[in-house]
Amino acid sequence: MSTDSASTKKIRLFKHVSMLLVFIVICMGAAGLGAIATTPEIGGWYQTLNKPTWNPPSWIFAPVWTALYLMMAVAAWDVWRSADFAKTKFAMTIFAVQLILNIAWSWIFFRWHQIGWAMFEIVALWATILATIFVFLRFSRLSAALLIPYLAWVSFASVLNFWFWRLN
Repeated sequence: MSTDSASTKKIRLFKHVSMLLVFIVICMGAAGLGAIATTPEIGGWYQTLNKPTWNPPSWIFAPVWTALYLMMAVAAWDVWRSADFAKTKFAMTIFAVQLILNIAWSWIFFRWHQIGWAMFEIVALWATILATIFVFLRFSRLSAALLIPYLAWVSFASVLNFWFWRLN
């Protein structure tokens, strides 16, 4: 019986590690889709914008976003493993919606240069992140806590977006 138990534990561990990797790939894939819109514009259009004096240097965004996407992945994985799919379906759906809105902001702001529309979109993103935190809290305090830096960064990005809109 201990052999079956050890085998079952190994299978469960493999499943959990595999799903963590799936969530990391999903979140980093979202990062990549956003980068497709963002990266070509950093050295061009973005440089032409009037910026507030407190605008962070461009190099800071990639490491911050990388850390945030990894925390998002761990948060989603933690919710996934906390209950069966029927119970986590809404939580995973709201998580997916905020991820799509996250990608969309990069395209609206950077690729399409629509600073005003990006302002409206980032407000929707912010509200969806907040909703995700509250929904995740039902499953795991850790998952909700892992999204708080994301909400804080998007709050900062929202203020920055507003100032870009105002100055340009």
